[in-house]
Amino acid sequence: MNSLGRCGFVADRYFTSKGGPTMKVVAFNGSPRKDGNTHTLLRAVLAEVEQEGIETEIVQLGGRNIRGCIACLKCFENRNRRCAVDKDILNECIGKMEAAEGILLGSPTYFANMSTEVKALIDRAGLVAKANEDMFRRKVGAAVVAVRRAGAVHTMDSINHFFTIGQMIIPGSSYWNIGVGREKGQVSGDEEGMRTMQTLGRNMAWLIKKLAA
Repeated sequence: MNSLGRCGFVADRYFTSKGGPTMKVVAFNGSPRKDGNTHTLLRAVLAEVEQEGIETEIVQLGGRNIRGCIACLKCFENRNRRCAVDKDILNECIGKMEAAEGILLGSPTYFANMSTEVKALIDRAGLVAKANEDMFRRKVGAAVVAVRRAGAVHTMDSINHFFTIGQMIIPGSSYWNIGVGREKGQVSGDEEGMRTMQTLGRNMAWLIKKLAA
């Protein structure tokens, strides 16, 4: 079902059938195409996570109002686990990341890198986390990348830097977390890419449960 956040962006929540999950994975769709290839890849990962009784949510980030870091460094003064610039959706995103055990960042490949919305989220949430003793440390994080042809490995590596510098734990998969497709829905035809997402989801759920044990 859809829920409308207080800052005006839509999040898709998916609840498992196993009842009362206490763990959660939040995924951010950095593509402006809400139901495009990036969303398809994220759903393939989350479907496996849900099979393990973990609640999931997709937050539509691409195309929304989120700006880059202005380097005011107020987060290091305030240390309140929030960004001082509070006129966009960033702090709501931080709250969702903080509340989850797992974080997925999904992006299309734009000029061999992530979308600007994902970059803004990383720059600002990452700095807030650093100002608050790496507040996402030991959470499970993974990148998911949609691509037409080339540049996806660089995009995935760039997103992974956010997880590693934040002391997060990245699960592996059977290949890099990349799906190939240009037009909406084409990524579903990338059989290896879809299998990679399914394996990622299973490994992510396994790791979250191991860390919670």
